Amino acid sequence: MIRVVVVDDQTLVRQGIRGLLEVAEIDVVGEAADGRAALPVIAQTMPDVILLDLRMPRFDGIWTIEQLKAADIDIPVLVLTTFDDDALVLGALRAGARGYLLKDVTLGQLTRAIHTLADGGTLIAPSITDRMLRAIRSDPSPAGPDAPTAQSLTEREREVLRLVAHGYSNREIAGALFLAEGTVKNHVSMILTKLGARDRTNAVLRALHEGILD
Repeated sequence: MIRVVVVDDQTLVRQGIRGLLEVAEIDVVGEAADGRAALPVIAQTMPDVILLDLRMPRFDGIWTIEQLKAADIDIPVLVLTTFDDDALVLGALRAGARGYLLKDVTLGQLTRAIHTLADGGTLIAPSITDRMLRAIRSDPSPAGPDAPTAQSLTEREREVLRLVAHGYSNREIAGALFLAEGTVKNHVSMILTKLGARDRTNAVLRALHEGILD
C-alpha cells in the first residue's frame, strides 16, 4: 500500500483527502497544517509521496520543498492546490516538485498521480505544461545560462525525455519503447548529465525552454 503525508492548512481538506484516499487503498500516515509542522512528520513516517498545498500561512509549499531538499529527504512531492498562477507553478517545479495538480481533479486522477510519483515518474498535466511554456519563455533557462544544451540529446534520449514529461516511470518507458528497464535508467542518467539537470523535472523544464517538447 502506498503511504502518503498530506500537508494543507485547512483541516476539512486534509480530512476529506484522507477519507477519499483510504477508499482508494492509499494509506495517509501523517498530516500537517504548514511546512514547519510537516518536516518532523515526514522525517518520522518517510512516506512514498507527499501531497502538498502551496499557499499556507507562515511556511508555504515552496519553502517546504526547499527544506526537504536541504535535509536530503528525497521523497516525491505532488503539489495539490487551488492556485494555477504561472509563477507558483514554475516555482514549485523548479524547487523540486515532481507533480502539480489542481484540487478540482477527480479521485481517479489523484490516485493515478500518486501511483505515478511513487513509481518514480513525474506528472505534468497538459494545462500546466502550457503555463510552464509561457513562463519559461520570459524567464532565464531553468538549468542556468552555462548549462549544456538540450540539442546534444540523441533521438532516443529525446524519446525517453518526452515520455518522462508525460509522467511515465522507467518501467513504463521501457514497455513503450521496447527497452530493458536498465537501459532506460542509463538513458535518463545521460539526459540529466547532458542537460546539467538535478532531476527529471528540471530536465523537462530545460527541454521545454529549448522547444524540444513544445
